[in-house]
Amino acid sequence: MGRPAHSLALLAIALAFLALPGGAAAKAPRGFVGVTSEDVFAGDPAYRTANLRAQAALGIQTIRQTFDWSTIERRRGRYDFRFHDDYVAAAAAEGIRILPVLFNPPRFYRKTRGRATCPPRSTAPFVRFAKKLAKRYGPRGKLWRKRPEVWKTPITAWQIWNEPNLGIYWCNRPNARSYVSMLRKVGRGIKKVNRGATIVTAGLPPSKLSSAVPIDRYIKQMYRAGARRAFDSMAINSYAKNRGELRRLMGSIRKLMNRRGDRRASIWITELGWAAAGPEHRFNVGPEGQAQRIASSFKVITKMRKRWRLRGVVYYSWRDSKPYPPLYKDQWGLHTGLLDLGGGGKPALEAFKNAVGRLVRPRIGRIPVSGLPQPSLPRL
Repeated sequence: MGRPAHSLALLAIALAFLALPGGAAAKAPRGFVGVTSEDVFAGDPAYRTANLRAQAALGIQTIRQTFDWSTIERRRGRYDFRFHDDYVAAAAAEGIRILPVLFNPPRFYRKTRGRATCPPRSTAPFVRFAKKLAKRYGPRGKLWRKRPEVWKTPITAWQIWNEPNLGIYWCNRPNARSYVSMLRKVGRGIKKVNRGATIVTAGLPPSKLSSAVPIDRYIKQMYRAGARRAFDSMAINSYAKNRGELRRLMGSIRKLMNRRGDRRASIWITELGWAAAGPEHRFNVGPEGQAQRIASSFKVITKMRKRWRLRGVVYYSWRDSKPYPPLYKDQWGLHTGLLDLGGGGKPALEAFKNAVGRLVRPRIGRIPVSGLPQPSLPRL
């Protein structure tokens, strides 16, 4: 598909890159700054390449992406990696590493067919799936042998599940002990393939939903279940109203981990964001509020990075989304993008650019200056 002649506001950032903050030294480790970008995952090749290139130029070094188990193992024991091969290779070509979220078993492994996402009936198929992925995309992965022309950027960190302290993601009955059992077994499987892999817990949110287990209680339950030796990085989906709430949340998590004798483990903020529009919500703060919170929260993250032992931070998300089936219900999380639905940059984009410039050295290279294409989404 050719690139349309749209002149989108987003790529005004091509000129803005010339005015990056002075002395933007690479203070944080490689891969520290990330985004969630489902549009890039699902987009056609032209859209994917243009957006990955813009992200890399901005200083984004990691994309957190769900690797939906049900779309890869469509038949029992039969794995189709073609779509994911293209995606991982396209990101690698721009020097971007993927943080995969291993999630959502195929229907033939599920406990139930209800609306809630459930863990598999047996962990053994999940372990096989995770090992297959590690063998394909890890440091000695088949993908890099199959495509020697691609810049080798192996997957070295693996996130096991998402938000299991919410009922909707754990069969409506969150259970830290059963989650830790799954985490331990899947993590061991990955490390048998790549001993140096980083095992990342599911992102845990400080949710106020009635079906959720409070985050501090859930983490304590995880440690009581023996989680300390089951992971390398604790993931927090650290949604907060402002920088003060973020600082209190992350400080309390670090203290809790230290008290459990787990000072060695890092913390990875795997979701953080605010909406600029959409339904009323405490995290819908308008365009200027979104930009202000990104700026102030990243200042806290920059200052506290070492004290909190932060492994990275992932902003949610790159671009706004439309309501999706089956309910097509609008929600604040669809409006957290740095870009709007048309691909134009919000005030948040400039704030993010400046914040990233203080953490890492953005990669100034080939930046598309005629506008990004609109997404043309294939069926997965």
